[in-house]
Amino acid sequence: MKNVKTLALAVAAAATMTATTAQAEQYYGFANVSINYLDWTSNTTERSGKEDFVYLEVEGGAGYDWGDVYGFIDFENPTKMNWKEEQKTQNPQKQFRIAAKGSVAVNMGDSNFNYYGHLYSISDSSGFYEQNTVLGVSYDYNTDFGLWVKPFLGAHFVHNNFIGAGFNGGMGGWVLGYNFKLGGQDMMITNWNEIEFSRSDEHAGANGGKTGLNGAVALWWNATKDFTLGVQYRYAHQKLGSAEYQNAAIFSAKYNF
Repeated sequence: MKNVKTLALAVAAAATMTATTAQAEQYYGFANVSINYLDWTSNTTERSGKEDFVYLEVEGGAGYDWGDVYGFIDFENPTKMNWKEEQKTQNPQKQFRIAAKGSVAVNMGDSNFNYYGHLYSISDSSGFYEQNTVLGVSYDYNTDFGLWVKPFLGAHFVHNNFIGAGFNGGMGGWVLGYNFKLGGQDMMITNWNEIEFSRSDEHAGANGGKTGLNGAVALWWNATKDFTLGVQYRYAHQKLGSAEYQNAAIFSAKYNF
């Protein structure tokens, strides 16, 4: 039922944002579906026990005169998509998982600062569930040569069905992108990065320390307006339930609406 709850939260958030923005002036928007293969390095597999997996993703975002919205939902190990009782005893790395994130940045007047918040949830078919909420501020930095950066900083709250719910220190980070031409082709580099700090003792114990690092760097080739290919370098340290440094390659194919 936790998977159903995560999906319901994502759908409800999307519906709310759609209703809220119906009368706003829109500056940009995008949406896509993708199939992705995450390949952990052999060292990561040896240290943390993580296994490679396929995931399907639905992603979208938009910018309005009042601010920005973004969201995605991932279906990991989609061939294991069931909630049978025997699924709970299987290796967690082989279980079906749903991960979803929604973020919103609301302009502070005419400045480049924003009121910022994001909600990230993940659950699997064993019954595990965790929800992360960040509330704080962000900043928009845009250039004329294709680079944009959106740093953020906020208070971090976590609800985990094993540990409980409560304040978990702070989180800072950024998302950035750089659009450029290479050999006449449309290319883009993106990076998202999150740094957790001053974690609660419970989460510090579960992840190996008071701080944590989580992110990915990607190179995208917009082959056509409808089709994008990408390769990502995924990294994490004292995060994802492991104290070890973890890294992987992600190979992605997107269809853009």
